[in-house]
Parts: sequence; structure tokens; C-alpha cells
Amino acid sequence: MAGIYIHIPFCRQACHYCDFHFSTSFKYKKELLTALKQEIMLQKQYLQNEEIETIYLGGGTPSVLSADEINALLETVFINFTVKADAEITLEANPDDLNLQKIIALKQTPVNRFSIGVQSFFEEDLLWMNRAHNAAEAFTSIKTAQDYGFENITIDLIYGYPMLIHEKWQYNLEQFFGLKIPHLSAYSMTVEPQTALASFISKKKQPAMNEEQSAAQFEFLMDQAEEHGFGHYEISNFSLPGRHSRHNSNYWEGVKYLGIGPSAHSFNGKTRQWNVANNQQYLNSIGKNSIPFTAEVLSEKDRVNEYIMTALRTSKGLDLNQLENLQAGFSAVIMKEAAVFINQKWISQNQENLSLSREGKLYADHIAAQLFIG
Repeated sequence: MAGIYIHIPFCRQACHYCDFHFSTSFKYKKELLTALKQEIMLQKQYLQNEEIETIYLGGGTPSVLSADEINALLETVFINFTVKADAEITLEANPDDLNLQKIIALKQTPVNRFSIGVQSFFEEDLLWMNRAHNAAEAFTSIKTAQDYGFENITIDLIYGYPMLIHEKWQYNLEQFFGLKIPHLSAYSMTVEPQTALASFISKKKQPAMNEEQSAAQFEFLMDQAEEHGFGHYEISNFSLPGRHSRHNSNYWEGVKYLGIGPSAHSFNGKTRQWNVANNQQYLNSIGKNSIPFTAEVLSEKDRVNEYIMTALRTSKGLDLNQLENLQAGFSAVIMKEAAVFINQKWISQNQENLSLSREGKLYADHIAAQLFIG
């Protein structure tokens, strides 16, 4: 099984915290969509005829595309790859795009899952983030999608930023659970270099993020998710039983995937490659039937470290037998390094499996870094 990711590099406006590749100019949208279809055809052998289990349209903001444009992209995938009948096909969407007319049109596409970028149900927070939607659209987009049969929905929420006092975070989670959505992705606000938010903080126009606030809100999130029957299956992801994201889970479990579009990444088990993060360079290269990518061959240490980083983030944890299959002798090295975290009760050991404890999840990146093979 394998997955396909298609990057749509267009947004109506730039969120202050975002460092993903996108353009707010739609001038070359038609040409870019043609190039995406061309790259899909050029890459038809990359996954070596493996059946496609998931397709994910991300960005950017894929919901700026019309239903016809989405159908054309997906049709190209279906022509060039073998796609499972029950494939999970996700469209990232902003609430302001999901009006009634758009949702009805999307019913005529193969899309069967929405990932809606809500971020907050508070108007002032959305303005602070420079989001394109308002609080009313956050609610109505979800309810309208549900009314028209899109039950497989996840939303994004952000916590850990100065405006989000505890009572507001509690309210956001109450709205999520009240909407009966089966999946939640929740992220601590991070300050990425060269974003507007980073500039505001450096110029003292905005306060810096508070790690203690972020940790407290993450712990409250874990409490609430458990109370409402949601499994914490990955550091930032929560779902009702059987409702996890198949596409993202495959990333964390090392399944092969093909990335289409400018800045998109691909992985075939042994090598990783990424396309140029520049729309014009991408267009120029694809126009010559050449894919503009950089690639690296993953060493045994690279593959082990990548497995450590991704597996520890999941509820399945790190399988020492799988680690040994990647490289004989490495499991003993990892166990030696993990001993201190086991003693601190940040890592739980269950026979041949290591997983983060509740407290350990607060230090996931630090723990993974300490376990990496040097």
C-alpha cells in the first residue's frame, strides 16, 4: 500500500504563523494545475505499482480549487495509479471556502474526508492569526458538511498562544466535542523563522510564546480527549475508535508515498526527495518534462533515526524487533539510552515495545533526539 500527496500552493491570504509554501497570487493557477497533472503522469512508476490507499490534497489551501479542478486532478491519479475502492481521499479546506454551493459540488468528486482549518472559534483569535475565515464560518462549514453527508471530518485547533487563556481553550474544545466530529488535530503554536509572527515578536510587537502555558493546555487537551473517548494515537492527533487518519498514520509507520507539486516530499523506503519550493521554477521544469527535485539516499542510521522520531510520536510506540530488522545491534544501543527515560517514567516499556508516557509526551522531541544514533 502507498499514499499520494498533492500540494496546492495557493492561499487567499498569508496566516501570520505559517511557513508552508504557497502564493497569494492566483495568476498562474491554470498553468500550475496542468503541471500537477503532468507530474502525476511523469511519476507513475515511482511507487512501483503499489496500490494507492490514500490521497491527500494539502497546501496551501486546496479548497480554493473548484470541484471540476479537483475532479481533473483525481481523475489523472486514477488513470495512472491503481487506487483502492475504499481509498481515503482527504481535502484540506478553509471554512470560508466550504459554503453550501461548494459542499454540494464536492459531493460530485471522489473526496470523502475533510480536514478543516478552524484553528479557533474566537473572532479575535482568527484576526490575530490573520485567518481568512471568521468564527461563524467555522461553525457553519462543519455543520453544512455534516448535513450533506460528509461525516468523516477532522479539524485543526491551535493552542499555546498569548491570547488563548484557559477559558477560551476550554470553550474551543467544548465546541469541538459538541459538533460530534470524529477526529482532531491540535498543535502548539510555534514561531517559525521568516514568518510575520516571528517578525512581530522580534520587534516586540507581540509577546513570545509561553512554554508553560502550552504544556498546561496540552495536558488539559489530553484530559478532555480521554474523557470523551478519543484515543491519543499521535502526539498532535486524537480520534474516536477506528477514525484515525489513514494517510498521516502511514507517514508515521514508514509507508511509501509520492508527493506531487512544488515543495512536496516523496519517500520510497530507501530514498527521500523533495520538489523545488518555487512555483515558477516548478512550472519551467515540468514544462520540459523534468521533475525539479533534490534527493538523498537514507543510510541505515538515517532510517533508524527516522523510525525513532516517527514511532515514538505514536501510541504504537517503538518496536525493538522492527528496529533490529532495520539494523542489527541498534536495539541494544537504544535501550541503553532509553534507560534514563524509563527511570524517569517518561518512557514505558512493555516487553519489546517502548512508548511515551503521558508526561513523556511533553518532551517527545527531546527524548527522540537523545535516542538518535550518532
